[in-house]
Amino acid sequence: MLKRIALTTLAAAATFTTATVAMAPVTPAAAQVSITFGSPPPPVRYEVVPAPRAGYVWAPGHWRLVNDQYVWIGGQWYQARPGYRYVPDSWERVYISGREQWRYQPSRWDRDGDGIPDRYERHGNRANSGPFGDKDHDGIPNVFDARDNRRY
Repeated sequence: MLKRIALTTLAAAATFTTATVAMAPVTPAAAQVSITFGSPPPPVRYEVVPAPRAGYVWAPGHWRLVNDQYVWIGGQWYQARPGYRYVPDSWERVYISGREQWRYQPSRWDRDGDGIPDRYERHGNRANSGPFGDKDHDGIPNVFDARDNRRY
């Protein structure tokens, strides 16, 4: 009897572990990782940009922080995504408690090309009509824009 309970418990644990490991790659992460570092990254290295390739976007090289040291990651080609603009990796200077620090912004695909990650926008800029659209592309929502600055 004790042997049967032990085998049943072991089989259940093995099944649960397998299901958990199998689902891990398809479960999206719920957190955004932001790396902030005290010293500035070295100057960007010069890279020869290859000739354009149809259906691909060139991602320039960048510095990445690995084990508290900056490591150069060379440029590479990514397959283009229709309707999106590629925003490359970057380091931005921030001041936290009066001290200069550097924050790493990973690369991303931006739907409307304004540089703001889509997850932070309440509405897309492509919806130019409506009160929160921007039909003349001057950065002022239609509801607050008294003048139509479009050039015909």
